[in-house]
Amino acid sequence: MTETEKMLAGKLYDPTDPELAKRRRTAHKLSKQYNDTTEDEEEKRGDILRQLLPNMGEGTYLQGPIQFDYGIYTAIGENSYANFNFTVLDCCPVTIGNNVFFGPNCSIMTPMHPFLPSERNQRRRENGQLYDLEYAKPITIEDDCWIAANVVVCGGVTIGKGCVIGAGSVVTKDIPAGSLAAGNPCRVIRPITEADSVELKPELL
Repeated sequence: MTETEKMLAGKLYDPTDPELAKRRRTAHKLSKQYNDTTEDEEEKRGDILRQLLPNMGEGTYLQGPIQFDYGIYTAIGENSYANFNFTVLDCCPVTIGNNVFFGPNCSIMTPMHPFLPSERNQRRRENGQLYDLEYAKPITIEDDCWIAANVVVCGGVTIGKGCVIGAGSVVTKDIPAGSLAAGNPCRVIRPITEADSVELKPELL
């Protein structure tokens, strides 16, 4: 297996692999270019995103700043939105559905590192080059979710359809569809029901 194949399969891999390093540099450059644009430069922004995120659906909007490790390993559906400072480390596939809203400062983090320092620390090749071994776990956020501000989603997690994740949460385990969940670590508080409709909140109307 190539280092790319190992990475995407969730196996230990060498991130200093030249092909992976080249793809990261490309994504980091495109992220920087996007962040240097303004909201009224729609055509320029669109051109950058088509290179950075070829698997992004129509109607999706990224406010910026953004930061992607690869971009090409992230799929985002239609009509989704990410507010300021959206970070995606997509060393394993990241799948984001339709109509998913992200508040400011959200981070999608697939990378993992060994717990033992002897396995985590950098090693040295015969030529003196330093490297380490890492692995990653995929992340899925299904349709119609709202991920509030300052949420971190950790590798291996699936957030089910129609969930609301409260601000400041650290999501370390799967969240069932239709749940209101919050905390560090993030836990289900209750189901979301029709009783949550804004139509039943006269103070909002």
